[in-house]
Amino acid sequence: MRKIIVRGGAAVLILGAVTGAAIAQQQPAERAPRWAEPVAQADFVNRAVQRVESLDTNADGTVTAGERSAAREARRGERMNARFAKLDANSDGSISRAEFDAGHAERGQRMGRRGAGRMQRVDRADRTVTVADARARAEQAFARMDKDGDGVVTREERREMRGERRARRAARAAPTAE
Repeated sequence: MRKIIVRGGAAVLILGAVTGAAIAQQQPAERAPRWAEPVAQADFVNRAVQRVESLDTNADGTVTAGERSAAREARRGERMNARFAKLDANSDGSISRAEFDAGHAERGQRMGRRGAGRMQRVDRADRTVTVADARARAEQAFARMDKDGDGVVTREERREMRGERRARRAARAAPTAE
């Protein structure tokens, strides 16, 4: 019995190493800057719907907790491989103590206040999402951002909405006087 467990564990480790190495060798595609140009409502809504549809692996119009969890784990694996590649400065397949310390010092400076907010997120893994719900939410979000009602969200409108959202969060986080 013990041999089976040891062999099974070794097989999982080998499979993980092979998969990780294959993913790490892939070069990330260049992405165009988000919101560089004004975005029309149809494009905005279609992008949101496509993100949800990409999670819907069985194409039933509903994204279940299992489908979201699988997508989250896949993204997590990609991020871990990217972090490893970034820390491995000399690309020798291993991370020395000096590479590790240098990478984490840089990351700590970049994280700043962003890290604290991420720890407070609420896990909504048990909620199912339908494509129709995603479309409705995207349309509502676009309507909130499109301040002048011209059917196009500009970079300035997006910045304004982001500032409003930050102000609301700050107001919620501020201690209330009793």
